[in-house]
Amino acid sequence: MKLFGTNNWKLWRVLVCAIIFNFQFSIFNSVKAQIAGLNTLTLLDLSPSARTSGLGFDYLALHSDDPTLALDNPSLLNPSMARTGSLSFSTLFDGGNMGALSYVHDFKHIGPLAFAFRFNNYGRFRAFDEEETPQGEFSAADYALAVSWAMPIDSHFAIGATLKPVLSHYESYRALALAIDLAGSYFSADRRFAATLMARNIGAQITTFDQAVERLPFELSASLSYKLSKAPFRLFFAASELQRWDLRYEDPLRPTSTTDPFTGETTSEGWFEGALDNLMRHTLFGVELNIGRNLFARVGYSYRQAMEMRGADAFNLSGFSFGIGIHTRRFDFSYARRNYHLSQAPNFFTLSYKF
Repeated sequence: MKLFGTNNWKLWRVLVCAIIFNFQFSIFNSVKAQIAGLNTLTLLDLSPSARTSGLGFDYLALHSDDPTLALDNPSLLNPSMARTGSLSFSTLFDGGNMGALSYVHDFKHIGPLAFAFRFNNYGRFRAFDEEETPQGEFSAADYALAVSWAMPIDSHFAIGATLKPVLSHYESYRALALAIDLAGSYFSADRRFAATLMARNIGAQITTFDQAVERLPFELSASLSYKLSKAPFRLFFAASELQRWDLRYEDPLRPTSTTDPFTGETTSEGWFEGALDNLMRHTLFGVELNIGRNLFARVGYSYRQAMEMRGADAFNLSGFSFGIGIHTRRFDFSYARRNYHLSQAPNFFTLSYKF
């Protein structure tokens, strides 16, 4: 089958046009909104899956029977995931945690659907009034329901969508949002190569905390994976945040231009050096190694994470992620540790069972 045949070109044109339309709709909403910060609802921007987190990705492009992959990439949903439930849990920062509970069922007329409940618990906080008098404690959390559906176009292409209503409850304040993920994936005939184009978190807030509309963490991205025919590992690559080029910021500890206090001469960063640094901030890399028949080891690297969270030292483990996995006919177990910065590295646990 030709990758760019006439019928496939029609499919890709429809998919790309739909993503561009929704991207423009998201930008229109963000321009109209009065934004406090870059975005809201962090829950939509994090993956609870230990397998995905072990590789350092937001979602994976991979044809598999692992139901946790469909939570982040709906176009991967397929009948082999049916009658499988999964539970994911992660310890976050300072008493916070997040998790997901999901189940996949294959319906006769519409195909497989994935149902999930997700939560981000940000922990307990001390409350004070205007005069700084203690008022006890309060909690903050996000909750989301998700329904994912996929449709195979043929043996190589599939498209999918996830509908995600999200409720935020911070102390006595509540907000409701509705988000949609759209994805299209290509799989080679031998399933060794897979690629996904996705528009994540298309939508807007329905009700707000206090008359201030905040935008959702919309992202246009691409991901792919490839397994060499005789090598015991699979390579992963992703290009993130394709909707905006400039991901850099001025670091006061490492300014892009400096002035000599004695000579007054200014030294600036070169154009190519800055462009290369910005390009690398869009990239993610990962490797999944098959150690034995049922045991896997995973490692991933985010250049952007490493640059944003690096300390005074030239090198540290910020941006790296590590994980292991056990796969059997009935259940899967995965563990991951993701180094967001020097002082914190959340642990991720996922257990899946086929009923």
